[in-house]
Amino acid sequence: MCLKKYVNVTARFDENGNITPLAVIWDNDVKFEIERVLDINPAVSLKAGGAGIRYTCRICGHEKYLFLEENRWFVELKEKQYIAY
Repeated sequence: MCLKKYVNVTARFDENGNITPLAVIWDNDVKFEIERVLDINPAVSLKAGGAGIRYTCRICGHEKYLFLEENRWFVELKEKQYIAY
């Protein structure tokens, strides 16, 4: 089972209103740079629930989903990871 983990995100907003996430920041202030945004699409999180804009990102060499749901960012986190965190 997956849960939503709301996270802080550093993002760039351009003059056309496009949003590009640059880094994900965890509760303990550990910052993960987003190496590249691979895709941007409206989508639902089938694992954790919720809908919004899904950013497919390369972080630390791995492909991860980052969701912008209204005005909050979240990632999908396995329940075991959340408890261990």
